[in-house]
Amino acid sequence: MPELPEVETVRSGLEKWVIGWKISKVEILHSRAIRNNTTYDLQKVLPGRKITKVDRRGKYMWLLLDNNQALIIHLGMSGQVLLPNVVDSPHKHLRIRLSIAEVEKEIHFVDQRTFGHMTLDDLDGGIPKSVKKIAPDVFESEYQQKAVVEKIRKSNSEVKKLLLDQGVISGVGNIYADEALWRAKIHPQRIGKELTPAQVVKIIDKCKEVMGQAIAAGGTSFDDLYVNVNGESGYFDRSLAAYGQNGLPCPRPKCRGLITKARFMGRYSHFCSKCQPKPA
Repeated sequence: MPELPEVETVRSGLEKWVIGWKISKVEILHSRAIRNNTTYDLQKVLPGRKITKVDRRGKYMWLLLDNNQALIIHLGMSGQVLLPNVVDSPHKHLRIRLSIAEVEKEIHFVDQRTFGHMTLDDLDGGIPKSVKKIAPDVFESEYQQKAVVEKIRKSNSEVKKLLLDQGVISGVGNIYADEALWRAKIHPQRIGKELTPAQVVKIIDKCKEVMGQAIAAGGTSFDDLYVNVNGESGYFDRSLAAYGQNGLPCPRPKCRGLITKARFMGRYSHFCSKCQPKPA
């Protein structure tokens, strides 16, 4: 699933092109792509609306419209937002097409697995109402590190589970949780309340560090399901130290441990067998 760096890469790519575009027509090609849109008929209410901003919180992004509403885009497992040439043949998994007649452009929402969606929502303090329940991510001005540290240190849950909890800190998924915990030398099964404040701060700082580097690299692409608005893949997968490196030597100098893949909490985690000691 695209995580914060991948969504931010798409958001920034859209921002370069779509500000000021006026939607002229909407085509819904698959009903699951609007399954969360129970209030508004996008094909009726979007035409005539102008895009004024492209914003994001965690894994959610949205097009801010000139009527103070937001068209939320959630990529799900395999969603893509593409800006093709209108003469191109449409992607076989095209789900929603937004036409921009005055500049002869289109915005395509493509989704092979149909877990993503577009939803029109009203704003509450500049954030779509349905996104308000999502905690601010580490790149937002609303993010409050002290509160997040306290929440983690009061919890009986495993630290990786807490990093993946979008109500604690948003945008972090399996890839960047594993990478941040490797950088912080913390085992993913450590319990939140057993960590020191300094350890929690280090984990969060490493989350921000690794996601910032991934944004600079255009995100992480393991297949063609994640691409930017031009259809190009990110290349941060070349920099991964833990995620997907099962059985390889730990890249930390002089560690000599092996990257281990283990299943707990219903998902796989990757960590070093030596420099991330398992809790007793």
